[in-house]
Amino acid sequence: MITGNANDRSVFMGNFHDSRTIKLTTAGVLVSLGIIYGDIGTSPLYVFKAIVGNRPITEDLVLGGMSCVFWTLTLITTFKYIYLALNADNKGEGGIFALYALVRRYKAAWVIFPAIIGCASLIADGFITPPFSISAAVEGLTIDYPNVPTVPIVIVILVLIFFFQQFGTNVVGKTFGPIMMIWFIMIGLLGLVQLLPNLHVLRAINPVYAWNLLTKYPEGFWLLGEVFLCTTGAEALYSDLGHCGKGNIRVGWGFVKIALLLNYFGQAAWLLTKQGSVLNGQIPFYSIVPEQFLIFSIVVATMAAVIASQALISGTFTLVNEAMKLKLWPSTKVRYPSQIKGQIYIPAINWILMIGSIGVVWIFRVSSAMEGAYGLAIILNMLMTTTLLVFYFSTAKHSRVRTAFIGIIFFTLEILFLISNFHKFEQGGWFTYSIAIIFFAMMFILLKARHLRDRHTEFVDLKHYVPLIQDLQADNSIPKEATNLVYMAVADSKRYIDSNIIYSIFKKRPKRADVYWFVHVDTVDSPYTSKYSVDTIVPKKCFFVRIKLGFKADHRVNLLFNKILHDLAETSEIDLISHYDSLHKHSMPADFKFIILHSLASVDSEISTFDNLVIQGYRYIKKHSLSTEEMYGLELANIEVENVPIMVGPPAKVRIKREKEETEREKELKYHGHLN
Repeated sequence: MITGNANDRSVFMGNFHDSRTIKLTTAGVLVSLGIIYGDIGTSPLYVFKAIVGNRPITEDLVLGGMSCVFWTLTLITTFKYIYLALNADNKGEGGIFALYALVRRYKAAWVIFPAIIGCASLIADGFITPPFSISAAVEGLTIDYPNVPTVPIVIVILVLIFFFQQFGTNVVGKTFGPIMMIWFIMIGLLGLVQLLPNLHVLRAINPVYAWNLLTKYPEGFWLLGEVFLCTTGAEALYSDLGHCGKGNIRVGWGFVKIALLLNYFGQAAWLLTKQGSVLNGQIPFYSIVPEQFLIFSIVVATMAAVIASQALISGTFTLVNEAMKLKLWPSTKVRYPSQIKGQIYIPAINWILMIGSIGVVWIFRVSSAMEGAYGLAIILNMLMTTTLLVFYFSTAKHSRVRTAFIGIIFFTLEILFLISNFHKFEQGGWFTYSIAIIFFAMMFILLKARHLRDRHTEFVDLKHYVPLIQDLQADNSIPKEATNLVYMAVADSKRYIDSNIIYSIFKKRPKRADVYWFVHVDTVDSPYTSKYSVDTIVPKKCFFVRIKLGFKADHRVNLLFNKILHDLAETSEIDLISHYDSLHKHSMPADFKFIILHSLASVDSEISTFDNLVIQGYRYIKKHSLSTEEMYGLELANIEVENVPIMVGPPAKVRIKREKEETEREKELKYHGHLN
């Protein structure tokens, strides 16, 4: 319903979604198991296998590794993410961009860089998590069938996962929670069976064992890179806050952590019975499974790995969609495959992830070879989250003691994890870092190009042009361009308007219309805000519309603008019936034409080499991304695309001298030698 007057109106469009209203329920906890715990939940498949490797099994190695795992899950996952990060929510939403939107209001320009580094590293992780987790599960088949070809099986599973993304996960998603419940109960019981006869392994809770491993065991410090694999899914606990709710995530983590620790302690207990030997290809997780249940455990593990992959793929879609709305990602087609709130499908990202995941399997073949690529990028994301959390608590919460404590503890821990992961670079870490660098470079170019455009886009006072607009509308000597002419404006208020729009209306080619519309879309920090305001510049003749949308809200501008038009028609502020006499008597709807302005750096500008690289990179990205009209859903509308030059530097200096033309008398005298 519209409130207020025509000159200044603000209304909400659609239902406001605040995930803080999600209540703690048994069903909610079950859903959280299926949505966010797949990645961290499947870590027992490979963590101890990575820690022990081909080293001789000793008590120092096993108890030290177990102690590191216990304290990593306690400090990083439980304290940082479950306690601290979930309290840094943006109206119930979490994740790197929600945190960025929360802190950017404090006018610190640098906070955008941790956000885009975190985004790039998370997407890079999306290329390695599905093939790694599925390979680790499927390789259990080699215990009874040593010659089974696991690579084709993993590739088939990956193709099926990505193929079915386009149909949504409405039906399949309902089974995720129960399957993960079975998985966690299974791994907890398997660990408990091994733990009960060997309770002395609980000594690993003492952090002294972790310290001794890192300082006294030969090259023990570098084992932190393998230990880190136990917490690689922790970021999902924060990113999916809006889907599950804080209470459900915390209660779910209590159950998940118990199951994980039981299994880890069970594997450690089994390893202590093998002291003096080496694994020689054995997988600790499957080694504690009774032989008669092996196939069942492999099937459940593979299903859990598929769920982990599904959650990561969906999370990548959400992350890219948020980046697009913040104008940090090229415009890409977004589809909504089901009625589930917030579920989206981005075809381009889906197929890129699929090709990349298959490439990972083809290059590395087995999960042990993928360990080097796995986790190396995600530690960067964790460091970026810590950076923004420290800034958030120091500014928004004004808590110096807590900020100092958070900074010292987590920067120290995560920098140690980062350093210990460097040895994985040549083993496969180069793959995820290369992908992360490519995505960071792309977002950096878009960011710098936008700053370049904003810095050189001129705005003019609209009130000076109101008489010109009225005179143009009354000038019948100029052919009418359209009844309604709509411009997408960079300006965010009715007072000033883009000089490009004025150039298009009056200078490039005069465009007469009965009604002019200037529409500005603003992405705000509140996740699901959806409202608009209308300023009447000339009654029934010229309007400025400002649409405010959250970075998680639906940005289908064509549908939103259509709703605004009908709201205005209901209050008789505009007439949606055609103004042409022959059509008006038949009540035909009025015609609309959209003018899309593309700002191009003028060739007359003198720019630096860096700015030139940014401009060239931006043009390349725009060439291969969704057009502006498709992004706004206007591809089927009456549109016209115009290129408008902007000066992004001082005008190029040119020299030219007018040549004086000789008269006939001067030519004659010169011919006879009287003039030199």
